[in-house]
Amino acid sequence: MPNRVVTATAATAVLLAMTGATADASVLPVPYHGSAGQVITVIADSPTATTAVLTAWQRTGPLWDQWQVVHGPITANVGSDGIGQASETTAKTPAGVWTLTEAFGIQANDGTRLPYRQVGTSDWWVSDAKSPLYNTYYHCDPGTCPFNEAAGEDLGKAGPVYNHAVVIDYNRQPVVPGAGSAFFLHVSAGKPTAGCVSIPADDLKAVMAWLDPAQHPVIDIAVH
Repeated sequence: MPNRVVTATAATAVLLAMTGATADASVLPVPYHGSAGQVITVIADSPTATTAVLTAWQRTGPLWDQWQVVHGPITANVGSDGIGQASETTAKTPAGVWTLTEAFGIQANDGTRLPYRQVGTSDWWVSDAKSPLYNTYYHCDPGTCPFNEAAGEDLGKAGPVYNHAVVIDYNRQPVVPGAGSAFFLHVSAGKPTAGCVSIPADDLKAVMAWLDPAQHPVIDIAVH
C-alpha cells in the first residue's frame, strides 16, 4: 500500500470519543445505502492487493453521507489471493457488505459489546463443505466431531491471531456449500491471510470496544 497510510493507535478512537472531534472525511470511500449506524470500510487498490485500508465510521446524521471517522485509516492484511469472490478453494477476502454480529477469542472479552465466546481447543469453525454444519461454530472434543476435522478450524489452536476476533457474516444466511467459510476480523500476524481481514492487536481492541450491536454494524470490503 502507499506510504501515506499511517497505522493508528487505540488512542485515536479514545480521543475522538472523548472530544467528539470529527475527522476531515465525512463521506464513505465507497457507496453504502444501508441502515447501519457503524461501518468498517476495507478498501484495496486492486483485486490482487494483499493489503487494504481499514477505517471505522460512525453515522452522525440521517443523510447517507453524514459520517465521522472514529478509528483509522490503518493498514490491514487481506487474503493472499486478494479481494473478490470467495470460495473454499481460494484465499480471497469476500467483497461485499457483511454484518458483524458476534465475536470470540482465546483470551477473555476485553471490552466488546458484541456477544462474545471465549474459545479453547474444543471450539471449531466448520469448513467441511459436505457437512450440514458447514460455516458454523461447533463445540466438540478433537477426534469426536461429526465433521471432517481436517476441513475444520480448531479456533483454540490458532495462536495469537485469534486472541480476539469478530465474525464476518459472509455465507451464513443462507449457507452455500463450498462458497467459503471462517472469515473473521482478527489480530494481524503481519502477513496476508487465508481470506480474513487482520489488523494490529491494539487497533482491533479499539474497534471491538467501539462496535455496538444496537448500531447494527457492518463491514464493507471493496476494491476502489
